[in-house]
Amino acid sequence: MISLLLAAALSLAADTTVRYDGRLNQLHVAIPRIEATITVDGMLDEPAWRSAALLAGFSQFAPVDQRPADDSTTVLVWYSSTAIHFGIRAYEAHGAVHATLADRDKIASDDYVQLLLDTFDDHRQAYVFGVNPLGVQSDGRLNEGNQSRSAGFGGAAGARDTVDLSADFTYESRGHVTPWGYEVEVRIPFKALRYGAQKSLTFGMQVVRQVQHSGFQDTWTPSKRAAASFLAQSGALEGLTELSRGLVFDVNPELSAVGTGTPRAGTAGGWRYDTPNAQIGGNLRYSVTNNLTLNATVKPDFSQVEADVQQVVYDPRNALFYPEKRPFFLDGLEQFDTPNRLVYTRRIVQPGIAVKLTGKAAGTNLAFLSAIDDPINSATHDRPVYNIVRLRRDIGRSNTVGMVFTDKEDGGVYNRVGELDGRVVFGGVYSARAQVGMSATRGLNDRAPLWDGVFQREGHTFGLRYGISGTHRDFRAASGFISRPGQVNLSFDNHWTFYGHEGAFIERWTTGVTPLTNWSYARFFAGKGGNDPKLHFNNHFTLRGGWTVFPSIFFESFKYDPALYSSFRLAVPNSRGGVDTTAYVGGQRLANIDVVVGFTTPQWKHFDFGVTNIVAIDENFYEWSGANVILINATMNWRPTDKLRVNGLYSHQEFIRRTDNSEVAIRRIPRLKVEYQLARPIFLRLVGQYDSQYQDALRDDSRTGLPILIYNAKTNRYTPSVRFSANSIRGDALFSYQPTPGTVLFVGYGSSLVEPDAFSFRELQRTSDGFFVKLSYLFSAGGR
Repeated sequence: MISLLLAAALSLAADTTVRYDGRLNQLHVAIPRIEATITVDGMLDEPAWRSAALLAGFSQFAPVDQRPADDSTTVLVWYSSTAIHFGIRAYEAHGAVHATLADRDKIASDDYVQLLLDTFDDHRQAYVFGVNPLGVQSDGRLNEGNQSRSAGFGGAAGARDTVDLSADFTYESRGHVTPWGYEVEVRIPFKALRYGAQKSLTFGMQVVRQVQHSGFQDTWTPSKRAAASFLAQSGALEGLTELSRGLVFDVNPELSAVGTGTPRAGTAGGWRYDTPNAQIGGNLRYSVTNNLTLNATVKPDFSQVEADVQQVVYDPRNALFYPEKRPFFLDGLEQFDTPNRLVYTRRIVQPGIAVKLTGKAAGTNLAFLSAIDDPINSATHDRPVYNIVRLRRDIGRSNTVGMVFTDKEDGGVYNRVGELDGRVVFGGVYSARAQVGMSATRGLNDRAPLWDGVFQREGHTFGLRYGISGTHRDFRAASGFISRPGQVNLSFDNHWTFYGHEGAFIERWTTGVTPLTNWSYARFFAGKGGNDPKLHFNNHFTLRGGWTVFPSIFFESFKYDPALYSSFRLAVPNSRGGVDTTAYVGGQRLANIDVVVGFTTPQWKHFDFGVTNIVAIDENFYEWSGANVILINATMNWRPTDKLRVNGLYSHQEFIRRTDNSEVAIRRIPRLKVEYQLARPIFLRLVGQYDSQYQDALRDDSRTGLPILIYNAKTNRYTPSVRFSANSIRGDALFSYQPTPGTVLFVGYGSSLVEPDAFSFRELQRTSDGFFVKLSYLFSAGGR
């Protein structure tokens, strides 16, 4: 093995003109221009590669930074007038290479390399082009400052912003496993990128390699975890001139047909199928300039989008968030990022027509979206109209200031939101963010405010994140997502990170303490104590080989919220032998303690597993009393071959009364997804999900033990809470052929069933099913 590595290294050194060693801070690359046409086949044997610049000298970034990488990586880079080319040689002398014929964006369990291109060299956002050893692609955007950090319970000091993999770009990549590691060839056409109009351009450049046998993550530049910006530590590809995108004009017509089935009413039995006429729609993409792109859609079809994973409700006062998955909205979605999610495109349910302009000009990010939604989603049976504008201006090397305006018009009802936000990075490890906004909604107060502020330090050992945010009870964002209005939230997250020596069993340990609380908006400004004060002690261990363990303990106190129980009454026996209805008033405060234990395994070649288990004395929101609570979230991935993938999820939520150990409620959701990749563009997917729910008849458990009555709006009466259970099964099958983004054939089937007894699989009754077919083809002017 050593002789093979040495021979490959000597051969490469002899052919390459200039070497740029990251550990020697040789980070400014004079990228060579070579007018050559090559075949992207995963073999770096064309003459052009012998004149490419060579990026080498990688450093470890995670779990411990600033150490030389254990596994050698070299990246060749050159460009022509129409594309930029990368040749990756990843050497692996310690363990087996993980490589599967995965679907797009499903390579997290494989070894992989990410190429980060900051095409405006502004240290704020970058294209991310990922490839596994076989050249399978995983692409998206990294947008610093607004996206979530890569951390579990206890956090992880210096964790970089999460890459949003929702966007799909058109580029070529092929690779293969070798005796010494793996080799991948990548061609990224300039028409897939947005960049400035200068005659000579500089692209920020970073390379990230994930090594699965060790769990280590390496970077070309010696990036520090103690930094407010990951992208600001990138290198640079300098001197790109006379780039040609050609004409970027894509037309993507779609044809879809759907058939839905339901049982016939009455005694006739059988099934009734509704098969409306096939729908014709499509998308258009046109680059107005090198950095401004216009998108339009007419009757887009979203039937191929995988159903959301069912979520359980931990706190009924908070709305559940589901991420955007639909292709039209995903393109350029990062341009609409704001603190507090004031833009949430899932509010637009089924647009008949929509247009979008996104890009960057003169140091300002611009995003505009206008859509006319279907009247079925209107409270007034009109067509809701959405208009959304997001601007963000660069100031200095890492600072920004931005604004948002959203407007939803639905008949005579409107909702408008305006806001200003800014972010400042200073001192290398410090950042601060602020946001103020105002909404106006017909029928509520004329104006209602929102505000938010965060101060953050990302130190090598000590870090902190202090934040405060508030939303008025009448603040509404009809084009955004506010989990719970009418609240003020304050938190002080302090964490310390300790690093083990090289080869230690504990590679990194982050421990932290976070006091936090929330107030109702009026209570906060009245100067009263917090509604729900909490104190969290978090721990996060990274162990040798890629294991993580996160034990934590939470101490919490919850104040009774009368608004949550406004529809509750108590049934009180009277002296006449009947029942009187009296107001329901819960105990004023619940004291809780939660113990969290979780772990994730390494990404082994064929298997990985993770579980989070919470055992608590916690709030029973059903009856406002203390309960013994068990929460379990587990995920499993099994890859028996390089083409077959099995993903399992299990969510468990159980509430047990502390007074008599009876069951208040239990919900169990197992989900299984099986994918078989026949070839790189073709796969079969089967998804099955079971949702079992049980709830006991409710009573005033914390005080009187009397039955609870709940208001029934249909009968205008209070009726006793009754025990109920529901067991539903959903199955979906999909055949997908997608040679390039935009050109697809989807054939799918879905069915819903119910049964009386949980997990018995007897007396199953089908309640609905549906078929769909979708065809689309991407016509792209100017070729590749």
